[in-house]
Amino acid sequence: MSQRQKTESLILRLFAVNFVCMNLRNYIVVTGAYWAFTLTDGALRLLVLLHFFNLGYSPVQLAFLFLFYEFFGIVTNLLGGWIASQMGLRVTLLSGLMLQVLALVALAMLNPAWPVWVSVAYVMAAQALSGIAKDLTKMSSKSAIKVLVPENAKGTLFKWVAILTGSKNALKGVGFFLGGFLLSAMGFEQSLYLMAGVLVLVWAGSWIALPANMGRAKTKVGFKQLFAKTRAINVLAAARLFLFGARDIWFVVGVPVFFQSALGWSFAQVGTFMALWVIGYGILQSITPNLLRGKTPSRTTAAGAGSALVLVAAAIPLSLSMGASPAIVLVGGLAIFGVVFALNSAVHSFLILDYTDGDKVALNVGFYYMANAGGRLIGCLLSGVLYQVAGLTGCLWGAFVFALIAALIALALPRHV
Repeated sequence: MSQRQKTESLILRLFAVNFVCMNLRNYIVVTGAYWAFTLTDGALRLLVLLHFFNLGYSPVQLAFLFLFYEFFGIVTNLLGGWIASQMGLRVTLLSGLMLQVLALVALAMLNPAWPVWVSVAYVMAAQALSGIAKDLTKMSSKSAIKVLVPENAKGTLFKWVAILTGSKNALKGVGFFLGGFLLSAMGFEQSLYLMAGVLVLVWAGSWIALPANMGRAKTKVGFKQLFAKTRAINVLAAARLFLFGARDIWFVVGVPVFFQSALGWSFAQVGTFMALWVIGYGILQSITPNLLRGKTPSRTTAAGAGSALVLVAAAIPLSLSMGASPAIVLVGGLAIFGVVFALNSAVHSFLILDYTDGDKVALNVGFYYMANAGGRLIGCLLSGVLYQVAGLTGCLWGAFVFALIAALIALALPRHV
């Protein structure tokens, strides 16, 4: 090899190393920002739920507090992907962080003397901001992985997605614990101001560190492409809708309220259980690649995981109807539900990135998480309605129906893309 060829080879290697280091740095910055946001998101959910339940709000009123949070998540995922393709993922990520700051400050300014209907409307509006913030941040963070991972590196893509998603959910669980702790130690208002201050610092660091053009489409993306998706993405989005509906039907109102009202658990106990559930779910999600022994997920994996969730979802209400201890059945049954749900979620999160081209990742991930938010919206509303009409048993059977539909839809996923 000539001296010139050696020099060119060295330059190429240095360029490749620099490219990898820059991508890894950007991945760490994005992940760190997402982690910080997730802590506040988890804490805020439990703060709002327990604070207003303690004020005497009914299950349906509690569900309505989260309704705009989920509804505007649908809109945000749809439009946010298009905005990111035009302006870059840095813009949408920073916007999500700042909107969460505004939502936290707005909630802290809530006046306890207001009539209930005014308070509900005000909280719904503030939660709308938080819902927009959450899905802008999530869409930006997960889309960034597809941009930062080299093409044809499916194993790396699966691992990075699992780590980001799993760690996010584990930290959301820590956020639940944090929310219960802060409510007891500092009260509602001061807790919100503290979290807003921390997020301002995270926003400033992300604004400095991230490249301006990250995730921007190379070609102009038409607005009609928001809905022009492949069959694989459409089917996966439909399965995702019912999968997350199955979780939130029991998760949002039913189980937390039942634990406190029927079993007499304290705020701290409810917060601890919800935190441990989400932390365990997140840890399992992050190690899913190891559980699958390095095999990348396929339609068969998604359908099998969905079928397992159906069996677990049916076993919990059946056990209660046979007279088993509610505390034992719910704690144990929902722990198993979390294990199987984590596998389902990790598989779906990989498949959406595997099914999409890198240049359209923000659009497709936004569409996919629009379905995710739709499932949460339906699950949130049904959680309050079913609990008020049929109690916890109604919520659990509702979760079973949604899990069954999700598993059946997964069977329609393509074998190869």
